[in-house]
Amino acid sequence: GHVAYPHLADNPLHRISAIVTTLAATHWDEGNDFFPATSFQVSNLKGGTGATNVIPGRASAQFNLRYCPDNNAETLKKQINQICTQHADNYEIDWSPIGLPYQTSPGELLEAVQSATAMITGRPSQLSTDGGTSWGPEITIANPGFQGGGTTVDETTGDILAFVEEGHPPAKIFIYRSRDDGLTWKKETPTIRPDSHGHQPSMHMNEHGTTLRYGKHKGRLIRPTRFYAGKNDRKKWPEHYTNAIYSDDHGKTWQTSEPFPENGTGEACIVELSDGSLYYNSRVHWQERPKNTRRREARSTDGGHTWKDFRIIDILPDGHQHRSYGCMGGLVRLPVDGQDILIFSNIDTPKATREQGTVWASFDGGKTWPVKRLVLPGPSGYSALNAGRPGTPSEDYIYLHAETNNGSRVARFTLDWLKKGTPTGNGTIPSKSK
Repeated sequence: GHVAYPHLADNPLHRISAIVTTLAATHWDEGNDFFPATSFQVSNLKGGTGATNVIPGRASAQFNLRYCPDNNAETLKKQINQICTQHADNYEIDWSPIGLPYQTSPGELLEAVQSATAMITGRPSQLSTDGGTSWGPEITIANPGFQGGGTTVDETTGDILAFVEEGHPPAKIFIYRSRDDGLTWKKETPTIRPDSHGHQPSMHMNEHGTTLRYGKHKGRLIRPTRFYAGKNDRKKWPEHYTNAIYSDDHGKTWQTSEPFPENGTGEACIVELSDGSLYYNSRVHWQERPKNTRRREARSTDGGHTWKDFRIIDILPDGHQHRSYGCMGGLVRLPVDGQDILIFSNIDTPKATREQGTVWASFDGGKTWPVKRLVLPGPSGYSALNAGRPGTPSEDYIYLHAETNNGSRVARFTLDWLKKGTPTGNGTIPSKSK
């Protein structure tokens, strides 16, 4: 139609303007404690040919709904159609779902992300309440304070425990406890009993702790630690050793384990196997140790008090192979009942540089590591691992957080994806593992 004869045309731009105005003013829901209220936003409006005196025959709008999980797509579609019908008789809507919103329940996954972030970056985490589009202010646990390794979730109470040292260890140690998924923290002074040599442990640069789930020590908290021999100095490395601390009263008092069976070690990981035994995997620093660029392991059958069956893991690298000390790695056992599927992370490169973040899989509790796969090409360094929680959107996913140049990266993958990687010749890759 022509603008001189508006009575002979039905201007679609007027119609769509009224629809958009009504939709933009609609109050969809209240949101919740974790998500803001549903938001309607127009991203594009189109109509006309560019002529200044022609009423267009068609008009279109592109819009986006970012909605709270308390709402749902079908209800929103019904509301939008009702509003469109109020302003236009002839319209079409082409729905293109991008992704359903979900809310991660408080628990292990949230703690794992916070733990990995703190471990790799040395900075407190920030919690998003809008699906990750923006972030709230930093949650400062302690200032000043020195990052004390990964956090530990008490699966019995839901508390998150973060160890903070006053300075570079050895230094005075405090625990900061959160009972609201990391939003607020309360400072505590724990009782940490020394090992049989009278040595007090340090927390710095170790993987996250865990709650034991099997056997007579069920409910025990345990996390890897280390003995610095008074100073982090090359001359002291022969006296350093890795170990663990454990608590049977939800983190109030801790007992230091006996030393790992090899000196010159530090920066370690612990997982519990399905029979209740513990698997310990450690970095080595002392250049005089045999095969000092390969990982170390030991096991415990008494809830983490003593370590035995020491072995050098020839198949697993400990950092790049051109210097005398290794690189902190990550370790996790997948939550598959009755199976001991372990995932290990480190760098895997022929060059004299930290690069090529790679993961390995074991299907027999660390006895063999038959497959590996590159996850993060390019610069990479210290890393941490965790696994998704069954019954949540994270189920079946494995999460790797690793250093890169001036920051860090997070990758998500599945066991099936890893199994399609490069065979190492160290054991057999099962056709089914679940």
